[in-house]
Amino acid sequence: MSTPFLALALTLLTAQGLLGAFDTLYHHELTVALPRQRAAVPELRIHATRSLLYGAVFAAMAWLQFHGAWVWPIVLVVLTEIGLTLWDFVVEDATRRLPASERITHTVLAINGGALFGFYGWQLWQWHALPTGISLAHAGAFQCVLSVFAAGVFASGIRDGLAARDLTQAADTRNAFARLPFQRVLVTGGTGFIGSALVGELIDAGHAVTVLSRDTGKAAQQFGGRVRCVGSLDDIDAADPYDVVVNLAGAPIVGMPWTEKRRALLRQSRIGTTQALGAWLARTQHAPRVWIQASAIGYYGSRPAAELLDETSMAGKGFATDLCREWEAAARAALRPEVRQVTLRLGIVFGPGGALPQLLRPIQFGLGGRMGDGTQVISWIHRADLLDIMAQAMEDDSMQGVYNATAPQPICQEEFAFTAGQVLRRPIWFPIPAAPLRWLLGEMAELFFDGQCVLPSRLMAAGYLFRYPDVRSALEAEITYRA
Repeated sequence: MSTPFLALALTLLTAQGLLGAFDTLYHHELTVALPRQRAAVPELRIHATRSLLYGAVFAAMAWLQFHGAWVWPIVLVVLTEIGLTLWDFVVEDATRRLPASERITHTVLAINGGALFGFYGWQLWQWHALPTGISLAHAGAFQCVLSVFAAGVFASGIRDGLAARDLTQAADTRNAFARLPFQRVLVTGGTGFIGSALVGELIDAGHAVTVLSRDTGKAAQQFGGRVRCVGSLDDIDAADPYDVVVNLAGAPIVGMPWTEKRRALLRQSRIGTTQALGAWLARTQHAPRVWIQASAIGYYGSRPAAELLDETSMAGKGFATDLCREWEAAARAALRPEVRQVTLRLGIVFGPGGALPQLLRPIQFGLGGRMGDGTQVISWIHRADLLDIMAQAMEDDSMQGVYNATAPQPICQEEFAFTAGQVLRRPIWFPIPAAPLRWLLGEMAELFFDGQCVLPSRLMAAGYLFRYPDVRSALEAEITYRA
């Protein structure tokens, strides 16, 4: 026996499938790359369980009718699904700040799901009066649509479960900061791609961390209330002692074209913050032992692929070079004589976030290829190595001055695309011409179509052993599944 309530429930279930697919693909995959975030393991486990249950619900509602006592197992599945959804809300809010579009989508899903289970509950109540048994449903076109959804949701659940397992079992989980004695660390840029990993490892290792952030609420939420968050260095008392300062603050250089307004923002976010750190350092009663200062290999400008660059190489030309030079100069000018400063000129940092997912996305969709002529050199470093280098800079009093924080094996862009295609098992066939993007992006296009071959000469001379010396090992560490 079917009623209009069942037809309404099936319609709402179809809408739930479409909304869920959008949420998974746009928010979880494209926006935050959730299956690659180690901090998202609890959320991934919930998603895996929910997806497997939802897959069962899609298949069951499409093909079967449950009568008599068989109603109660279905009620139990629905109640479990509701409980997992509520738990997911709590875990999400504790581990990450959701964008507005994701919160809106989740709200619509919750409202739609409530209506869906309400109408289906009414149908189950009617079926409960019938003799116990299971019969084949006659849902028409819904059977085909919901069967496809069931397969997709099951696949998503399996994928999230495997991602959670791989992230949990990842062999490369050692914390370089655990070997250090207790440190009191002040971090700027602590909510970014590099800074969040640094702060996470520091607090996991038992160190005390203060994060300077424009959004103290976001920072406190991001780290579960385990760090001190300040919106201004004026909020730090002059008597508060710190052992280490790590200055990572800076608006992303990749994004909007480098208009005059954008250039002013890029300068202010780096140089202005560094000058503020200098003012704080001048008044603090307990100078830190070491200041770790971020810079970038943009210091060297665009160079021919055959030119090998080390820490002694001359600066290049252009806005990126000027930005790095001014940033480093501001850090040097802010220094007190008793503070040791280590400046790290960062290559492109690979890891579960940052630039790597953007570089891989066209390849994942089967549209990979070289950019321009493909000869430009990518000088890169894995985030795990960068954190190790920072830990070594905190520990080793002999480290001072400028270090190139790049892997020892730079790679040309064409070879990078080919290697990524092999690891992802995707074809590399779609070259991206340089001319249109140079016209569209202006000087910022040099980040994509020009390069420089930068070697970590001082790190190698000091005997540093890279966890990820080559691109293949770095990519395989991050690509935890095969699509």
